[in-house]
Amino acid sequence: MHSHDNIDWDAHLHRLREADELTAPETAELVAALLRPNDRTVLEIGSGAGGTAAAFAAALAGSGGDVIVVDTAPELLSAASAHAGAVADRVAVHPVRADAASDELVEAVVRSGAPAQADLVFAAFVVHHLPDQLAGLRRLAELVRPGGRLAIVEFGLQTKVLPDDVGPGGPGLEGRLIAAREQWFRQMRGEMTGSARLPVGWGRALAAAGLTDVRSWSYLVDRPAPLGEIGRSAVLRRLHLLRRHAEEFLDPADLDALDQLLDETGEHYVGDRDDVFYLTANTVHVGAKETRGSSA
Repeated sequence: MHSHDNIDWDAHLHRLREADELTAPETAELVAALLRPNDRTVLEIGSGAGGTAAAFAAALAGSGGDVIVVDTAPELLSAASAHAGAVADRVAVHPVRADAASDELVEAVVRSGAPAQADLVFAAFVVHHLPDQLAGLRRLAELVRPGGRLAIVEFGLQTKVLPDDVGPGGPGLEGRLIAAREQWFRQMRGEMTGSARLPVGWGRALAAAGLTDVRSWSYLVDRPAPLGEIGRSAVLRRLHLLRRHAEEFLDPADLDALDQLLDETGEHYVGDRDDVFYLTANTVHVGAKETRGSSA
């Protein structure tokens, strides 16, 4: 199934499962930092393969509670709800098939029988895909109960996986690949129906969506060389992603160099190198929904 951004997320299930495994320690720390002692209901937008939903379910195992997983892709939704549902008997998992870009999101949650609002609404690497990101944040804020919070995770620093000079092509290849992907991303957003610019930072956007006490912090995912199997798979996924997204924007010499890195039979194949790594920084932005004028 293709969502508003024309990406077939079902096809990415294996990739998302490996990504969950790679970042499991950081995800557990993030969940611990976000959940408050009295939180009992978590709603995750864009649940992927379910790694984060499972971490939330594990954190709620002692107290019990509800985890609502929302995604457009049925295979991802099924995988995420099964993963989270296997973690804790006292945590009810509610799958909701809905698109965060649709005005019917709130209604879809209500129709599912899940709690209509949550103590914590969480969306990682979702909002930047929405055509109108501010409207999307306002939509997500409707799902937050008074006194609850909305937390989004977005990219802090670009992911790096390669030494500056990899041999094929000229030095600085990765920087040019990243620049080409940014061109692709701008073009992709421009082609979305209803696309709107968001000319402010995420913190100001959360405030514009009606949230208060907005704060942000960042965390690293740092896997230095030499990498194990999961790390090498992450590097290969990253380079294949850059290859798909950047092809039409790359100089032919850089495209040839990247193809040499991805050639399993070649001398420069990334999967056989011991000098690649995985390093990225993600930023968390959290805002609260006021209780004034509403019942908690």
